[in-house]
Amino acid sequence: MAVLIVGGSGFLGTELVRQAAAAGHATAATFATRPDSTPGVSWHGLDLRDSGRIEAVMAEVEPRVVVNATSGKSDWAVTAEGPVRLAMAAAKYGSRLVHVSSDAVFSGARVHYDESCLPDPLTPYGAAKAAAETGVLLVRPDAVVARTSLIIGDRRSEHVRAVHDLAAGIRNGVLFTDDIRCPVHVADLAAALLELASCDLSGVHHLAGSDAVSRHELGTLIARRDGLDASRLPAGLRADSTLPGALDVRLDSRTTQGRLQTRLRGARRFLATGP
Repeated sequence: MAVLIVGGSGFLGTELVRQAAAAGHATAATFATRPDSTPGVSWHGLDLRDSGRIEAVMAEVEPRVVVNATSGKSDWAVTAEGPVRLAMAAAKYGSRLVHVSSDAVFSGARVHYDESCLPDPLTPYGAAKAAAETGVLLVRPDAVVARTSLIIGDRRSEHVRAVHDLAAGIRNGVLFTDDIRCPVHVADLAAALLELASCDLSGVHHLAGSDAVSRHELGTLIARRDGLDASRLPAGLRADSTLPGALDVRLDSRTTQGRLQTRLRGARRFLATGP
């Protein structure tokens, strides 16, 4: 199976590339600034704002499956419009599309969110991700939109780096005790995405861990796993800050989990072992 990983040089993308290549798939990947060095993988520079370049990469690779793991933050042209351009190209070339979305599409007003819940974002990033979901499924109704939460692994994860920096005293800030999410391990997430890519499921799916934890509890779990002094992690309330966004968003992944062989472990489990 020919697989194209869009955003292959990012944290999630790197794991997707590794697993796809290890499974024996003909793997291609895109990068924004510099390619990775995974053996046997063809690399292609790509800016999702450039429809012509998307077309050129698709024509060269001719992928059976495209997994979009890019993260353009709140850049509307990349995060909202880029996936729609990609979906249009996937439709033209008959490629299956798996688009990675985020729990940022939700406000937290109802706390628990399954796949039937409609987006109600609070932030520009969440709005861009929600717009991408709508556009992708309008253009490619048989696509998969996979919402996930905080992605954890080794120190390539921004969340793990933050914990190390806070414990070392080289970063200011606090870890909120009232900011709740359902973190997922990068290896579990990548495996689930590739499983979705190889089956006939479509529509919205949730791929988050089974444990709802606060940012501070997550930091404490990371610190204990990595041999850091968890008592050095400052705690605070997000409700007392001026940061925008949802407080408590818990993705309910039970429906999707019931359709997959890949197990989506909770943070308390995967952080009790190695990175």
